[in-house]
Amino acid sequence: MRLPAPTKSQPVRTEQIILFRVSGQLFAVSSASVKEVRSVDTLSGAAKEIAQAGLRKVRHIVQRGEHSLYVVNGAMHFGLPPYAPALVFVLRHTRTALLVDGIEKMTTMTRLQALPQAFCNDERDWYRGVTAIDQTVVPVVKPEGFLTPDELFLLDSSLQSNEAAGAAPLGFKGAGLDPTPSTMDPASLPR
Repeated sequence: MRLPAPTKSQPVRTEQIILFRVSGQLFAVSSASVKEVRSVDTLSGAAKEIAQAGLRKVRHIVQRGEHSLYVVNGAMHFGLPPYAPALVFVLRHTRTALLVDGIEKMTTMTRLQALPQAFCNDERDWYRGVTAIDQTVVPVVKPEGFLTPDELFLLDSSLQSNEAAGAAPLGFKGAGLDPTPSTMDPASLPR
């Protein structure tokens, strides 16, 4: 009888993640998807308030060059109680900045599990999966899951109609979101 050939184990694939809190709840995001971490104070002069009746989770917009960043309130997005956010994550490859309570730590994720069947509604679009960190199950967010294409279209249409109506332009060149000493590089976070 022949024994099966021993299989080589695949090397463990790791990913750097940032553990953060929204309304006291713990979440994770890939550190590669976070372009900047800023204090909410740095937004005060750069953010313009917008009112989109159908989308309460977005109350502010920041103009960066020719692109508009929509500031998503993490608590409203996840359906959690209101809170006073302290930080803003500017997310890569999206037009989203996310308001969060704070950062717990930066760590390494070695396993991403598929979402359990209990996640059956919009949250299936919000999360990549779940991971276990220090014996705690933590949902790992999708950066592109904070604003759907339909929501982006609604927000863009609202901006265009405001501009056509003669509202003040949204140009904030140099008004607080260009790189400053208050900008943190996710790689410099505590591990």
